[in-house]
Amino acid sequence: MDNLKAEMQRNGLTVKDIMMTIGCSEKTARNKINGETDFTYPEAERVRNTLFPGLRMEYLFHAQPSKSA
Repeated sequence: MDNLKAEMQRNGLTVKDIMMTIGCSEKTARNKINGETDFTYPEAERVRNTLFPGLRMEYLFHAQPSKSA
């Protein structure tokens, strides 16, 4: 979720903004932002439509491939 994190920083948004937008706990929001758990499609759509209306879903929620040792 590097793109989501970068856009949050660029726009001065916090974990709390994501939490309030999708209606979850702060821990759940952090887990989703950090890629530990997935955003549901409706959650992702709500985040994009509410906080990042000019950006594409594919860009915002692009998961970086995990680095193997």
